[in-house]
Amino acid sequence: MAVFWLATRAPSGSSLAANPTPDPSDTGWGKASASPSPTPSPSRPTPETTPKPTGKGTDKSPRPEATPAKKPRIETRTTPPPADPPAAVSRSPQLTAKEAYGIHGRYQRGLSVAQARKDQAAMAKLEHGLALEMTRAAFKTAEMQKTSLATGIWPNPQVWIPRHVEGAADWFVAVSHEPGVARIVDVMSSAPGGWRLVASAADTRATPARFPKIATDGEGYATSLPESATGLIATPRQIARAHLASLENAEIDPRFDDGPWTSEATLFWQQERVRLEQADWRLTLSYRLEGPVRALRTSDGGALVWYGARSTELREAVREGAKVKLKGSAAVRTRNKAFARSVSATYGRMYVTHVPPAGSNEPARVLGEWSDVLESHGD
Repeated sequence: MAVFWLATRAPSGSSLAANPTPDPSDTGWGKASASPSPTPSPSRPTPETTPKPTGKGTDKSPRPEATPAKKPRIETRTTPPPADPPAAVSRSPQLTAKEAYGIHGRYQRGLSVAQARKDQAAMAKLEHGLALEMTRAAFKTAEMQKTSLATGIWPNPQVWIPRHVEGAADWFVAVSHEPGVARIVDVMSSAPGGWRLVASAADTRATPARFPKIATDGEGYATSLPESATGLIATPRQIARAHLASLENAEIDPRFDDGPWTSEATLFWQQERVRLEQADWRLTLSYRLEGPVRALRTSDGGALVWYGARSTELREAVREGAKVKLKGSAAVRTRNKAFARSVSATYGRMYVTHVPPAGSNEPARVLGEWSDVLESHGD
């Protein structure tokens, strides 16, 4: 979520600040005339037993309900590891577990080096699509704020590899869980130039939500499902669209369980809209599905679904008076200015959601998110 500061003007011309309101993005309200040092949204929480970030980083552990602006990256060293060349596409029609672990390990090491150097060009060999755009945007924000990015490797990942499908790109999932820090779910996909990260999501709560068991066959391979797969409470694509629609409309969808990326997010937007209206501003939200929807069969007959989106939050003044000031990464992009007429922020967002099988009484559960501000503007 974007965070912003709002000041309303009292009849006498003095500033009247609204009360602080917590939300899934660790937001607050205050006077637009105030000049707090903008702090980027919490991004890479660090366990107490690991070294602190080098350089000027100001990262901190988010509150349990916080939404990570970038998937957390655990720190295991103060200097980045040597980079490995990107892995080539497997010559075998069926990716092996050994190959998958090697591909993901090389990705993590390459990312750690790229983060330490804020190397925009290097990311093109590591990530693709919206994921690449989000990471490059995070690098730009850090450069503007003159902060360093934490580096390191997530320990002990587990991989699940779908069977090869003729004519389709191979892909696999890597899940890492550092107790008390975060659970990270990465999706790697083959491409003409090598393997790339195409999706990711994190749950940084002290106790992450229960993660479903991925179904495997006798040889340990998972089963990929198409966007239109039936046998679920809704197809993977329908679930993705329904989730984004609930956020865009700020309306709770009963098909989804309560949580920071469903009910809490919609409640935040409802409250945000009311406060803006009281200050003679209006809020317009847009959440658009971007990229493919990927899914794996789970042992309960349901599916794990990965999807990305591009969201835009537009705030416009109905009449002259109050000013709005963004906070967090969006504030860095607008150089911490307050705006009298309009201000917008666009984010890249990625989610992983468990969809129950058809006939189940259980709701769909959103199990993690990765978000980064792509751009913000105002006048």
